[in-house]
Order: sequence, then C-alpha cells, then structure tokens
Amino acid sequence: MINPFKSKKGLGRGLSSLIGDSDIKDSKSNISISSIVRNKYQPRKNFEKESLEELTRSIKERGIIQPIIVRKSDDQEDKFEIITGERRWQAAQNAGFHEVPVVIIKADNLKSLEFAIVENVQRKDLNPIEEAEGYKRLIDEFGYDQDKVSKFIGKSRSHITNSLRLLSLPKEVVSLIEQEKLSQGHAKILVGLENVHLLARKIIDKNLSVRQSENLVRLLRDPNKIKSSLKDANLKNLEEIVEEKIGIKVLIRNKKNNSGQVIFEYKDLDQLNRLITVIKANY
Repeated sequence: MINPFKSKKGLGRGLSSLIGDSDIKDSKSNISISSIVRNKYQPRKNFEKESLEELTRSIKERGIIQPIIVRKSDDQEDKFEIITGERRWQAAQNAGFHEVPVVIIKADNLKSLEFAIVENVQRKDLNPIEEAEGYKRLIDEFGYDQDKVSKFIGKSRSHITNSLRLLSLPKEVVSLIEQEKLSQGHAKILVGLENVHLLARKIIDKNLSVRQSENLVRLLRDPNKIKSSLKDANLKNLEEIVEEKIGIKVLIRNKKNNSGQVIFEYKDLDQLNRLITVIKANY
C-alpha cells in the first residue's frame, strides 16, 4: 500500500518517518465524527479560540483537505482515537459535519504519544509547559531518558533539560506560563529561586525583558550588589549636581573604606581657569 503521508509535505518529516507502509491499515476513508475520541496522550491542552474559529470557517468553505490520523481505540469499543488532527476534528464538529476523512494506522500507546509530540513541537503549537509534560510522559511512562528524547525530537539535550525543569515551578507560576504571561526565557530564570511567584508577578507588572529579569535576579542573589548599586546612584546624583554648579565634568570614585577620588575633567584652559576661580572663591 502506498503511504499517503510521504506525498503530504504538510505532515512534516518527523511524521512521515514514524509512519511506515506496514502501519497503515486503511488509506483515506470517511467515518462518523461521533465514532472519534480525542487522544488520551495529546500533550496540547489549550486551543486558541480565534484560530479554531478561523479553521471552522475554512472547513465550512473547503472541507477537510488533510485527513485526520486515527487508530483503533484500545479502551473504547468501536471507537477511533485521534493521533494527529484534533483541531480539525473540533472544527468539523463546530462546522456541523457528520463525517470526516481519516487514515487509520496501527499504533500502540508509545507511538500515539510520539506522533502527538512530534506534530505539535514541529508546528510550535505547544506552550512550554505542554511541551515539558510531553517529554516527561515519554520518560515516566515509556522508559525514555533525556538523551533519547533529545534525539527523537531533534532538539538539544540542554533544551530538554531546561524544558523539564519548568515543571518544578509552583503551580501559580506554571499557570502564568500556560497563559503566555511569562515566556519560556523568563521562566528558566526563575527555576530554583525562593519566592518565585512574587518575582514572576514583579516581572509581569514591570514588563521586564529577559535581560532585565536576569539583572534583577543577580541583585537579589547578592545583597551587596544592591547596596553598591544604590551607592553608585547617589554618587551619580552628586556628580550631576557639581557639574551643573561649575560647568565641568566630575567623576567621584568611592572605595569600600569610604576613601576615594574626585576627578575634574576640563576640555580647555578656559574650563581650568573657571575651576580655579570656583575653588579660590570658596576656600
């Protein structure tokens, strides 16, 4: 039997390589939409409402161009479980369809999860938490290690490690990531810190970039840097006051023992004479 996935560029290289000719039980056919159930291994939980409505309108006008990939359900008799294409299935229901085109394949639970993760990761449909949970299921339920996940997904080992670490964050912070209020870059900074939920809220309220968030965390980890930073701000303010008074650039360098230097930078002899005049007038 010809593998219909090899001629469908939209399915992606990962899916076509996972589906072998011997795995296809039935080439494209139509089945009742009520006989289809969602994939219990689907890592994606959130489907954007506007995107789904747009797909519904498209399906009403053009029908379903790319068939839904299903397998025989192993726990519901006479039912087919979606492997890839849940958005199309949901949109078809919203559009009032009674039947949908499918391709039925042979797939065990592991392959079902693999299909779902590959499709969603390749299309960047998963939020960082859904992606991490998909990797965790491969490890916890099917004996994968991080190296195997890395090779299978086609992402670096460090990406897999950093992704899994997000699951150690408090539920409140995880929820903020799922709602896309915190990016994955922000979330990585927060892993392992105390009072993470307070920091997360501060990042959101202040609309801090990832770099600004990193600087904030560095200051919180080293209180001496906060003191130094405040002292520098005070010195900077003093420099500006003196410069405004005498019209010459001033640098104040303070040491830990509170000794230091005051440096006046003049551009020409006129500025030097002005400085001398100010000093003579006050001393």
